[in-house]
Amino acid sequence: MEAALKEARKAGDAGEVPVGCVIVLDGKIISRGYNRTEGRKDPMAHAEIIAIRKAAKSIGSWRLTGCTMYVTLEPCPMCAGAVMNSRIKRVVYGAPDPKGGAFGSMYDLSRGGLNHTAEVTGGVMAGECSDIIKEFFRAARTREPFRKNGPDSISK
Repeated sequence: MEAALKEARKAGDAGEVPVGCVIVLDGKIISRGYNRTEGRKDPMAHAEIIAIRKAAKSIGSWRLTGCTMYVTLEPCPMCAGAVMNSRIKRVVYGAPDPKGGAFGSMYDLSRGGLNHTAEVTGGVMAGECSDIIKEFFRAARTREPFRKNGPDSISK
């Protein structure tokens, strides 16, 4: 989870919601990812999706059987679906997401009758994982909104 937290810090430093993810196979990290939705202007550029894509490329297969995902925040439904489709064996997450978590908080896709099930462990280093997100949003509330071309940039 320490490695996933390091990725989350990269996201926060880039102005992204600080979520980080690593995927491990046979005790070795085979991919890393952090949120990039703002920078890439891509709603699917979540840490988990990025890490899954890199892991598939790394091993040369979309089936990530035997892999464990470590992620700082409970995956959303999109990311949980990607976990199930990629056949990841185990997911370990830090902070629960009561507003959108799909591995137990709001939904539980790990037991939803899909063609794959995953072992899920939540709450690992939950305090640290939660704190980094809380601090990001606390700081965001005190900053001025970002305006690319200044306050009068709206075309008339």
